[in-house]
Amino acid sequence: MTNDVVTSTYRLQGATGEWEVVIGLEVHAQVTSAAKLFSSAATEFGAEPNTQVSLIDAAMPGMLPVPNRECIRQAVRTGMAIEAQINKYSRFDRKNYFYADLPQGYQISQLYHPIVGEGQILLEADEKAGIPEDKIIGIERIHVEQDAGKLMHDQHPTMSYVDLNRCGVALMEIVSKADMRSPAEAGAYIRKLRSILRYVGSCDGNMEQGSMRADVNVSVRKPGDPLGTRTETKNVNSVRFVMAVIEGEARRQIDLIEDGGTVVQETRLYDPDRNETRSMRSKEDAHDYRYFPDPDLLPLELDEAFLEDCRASLPELPDAKRARYTGELGLTDYNASVLTAEVETFARFETLLAETAKRLGKSEAEVATQVANWTLSVAPGVIKSLGEEAKLEHNTASAQAAILEMQAAGEVSGGQAKEIYEIVLRTGGDPAEVADAEGLKQQSDTGAIEAEIDAVLAANQDKVEQYRGGKDKLFGFFVGQVMKATGGKANPQVVNELLKAKLG
Repeated sequence: MTNDVVTSTYRLQGATGEWEVVIGLEVHAQVTSAAKLFSSAATEFGAEPNTQVSLIDAAMPGMLPVPNRECIRQAVRTGMAIEAQINKYSRFDRKNYFYADLPQGYQISQLYHPIVGEGQILLEADEKAGIPEDKIIGIERIHVEQDAGKLMHDQHPTMSYVDLNRCGVALMEIVSKADMRSPAEAGAYIRKLRSILRYVGSCDGNMEQGSMRADVNVSVRKPGDPLGTRTETKNVNSVRFVMAVIEGEARRQIDLIEDGGTVVQETRLYDPDRNETRSMRSKEDAHDYRYFPDPDLLPLELDEAFLEDCRASLPELPDAKRARYTGELGLTDYNASVLTAEVETFARFETLLAETAKRLGKSEAEVATQVANWTLSVAPGVIKSLGEEAKLEHNTASAQAAILEMQAAGEVSGGQAKEIYEIVLRTGGDPAEVADAEGLKQQSDTGAIEAEIDAVLAANQDKVEQYRGGKDKLFGFFVGQVMKATGGKANPQVVNELLKAKLG
């Protein structure tokens, strides 16, 4: 699948005219599993160096790998989530090279027969993010492989240390097609892929800890020309850095070509401090790894029962959830998009939505907009303003729903709801009791409000005459005066209704 028809208008200006950037990403996602791909060693992040290394990971003689069923299951589930072809037959290969952080002297991977074939990811249109219309990014394959260990060159003045905790951890390498044409599209792709992985539960998506990182392939060409020579920048560990690599590397290639040079296919590294890439090694012999089928591992053959179990375990995915939010719940495209972007956000929203609908005796669709606005705007704003004062153990769906119930009933205003929420977060108090104790309830007694309105109108007869003479904008003045007279506690809806009746 290619996307030559639907492209962005992103171009870089060089001395000889406009240039188009062509981007493909190879994302390495650490599989969520308690044990490694071929051994029972633990995978927990942050352990002391070399404390999670089995005899298999250390390549001791006679040790044979055994595939971890959960790692295979997670790869298949990920493939299903991106509508990819699942290959019932796949095979492990040895990729041979010597490096100190890979004791075997080879990496077990899947070059010729990957477990997942072609799939796709939809990028939603977002003008602000630089994506003018929906675009599908093709996925070429997902294969499962071992991670390597970690060399540390800054622990000793004359020696390098190696930590093999990560060696043998299961990775999914998710290879996109060269369908992206701007840093914005690449950033959106990474964010969408991360969201899907976290929905499925196959990777935690933590780029800072290295459990998700990208190799960034970039080439440039004049619009309409054949593809140029690409470079690959390895192990980029944030969306911002991926976008910076694309911009910087594209400009470097353009300058090089326009100065009469030639782009060399090579591997590069990104230096975030200098915001530049630098050459690491030539890729002229990129396929000279002497791949051959791993003799210690039988091919994987997946039966229909296994595939059906994987399929049945999938949750509602971001695109389907977003469509349901806009369709069944009537939310705006923007709110639906933000609510479904992260697992934690939609989980908070759906829990509060169910609790609020139950309290109010209404359908979820009837209260969805109120709950969405609270979840996206009010609650985060209050928590941020309180900082360390906010005790998140008090931030229960029950307490928030109680506040929304009072607001829906007209007992408290939006401002009072925020004040009650602040106090609840600090003290853990019951929302209704807080509202009573702090005097944070709206006055809906029509008799009391009517008396205040009469006093305001009597004190402003000149403005009453002007209003009745056609100055409709004075209505806001009267509302403000009544609210001031009641200390802001009068129910605005009641005030509006009574004022309209008295002013005629």
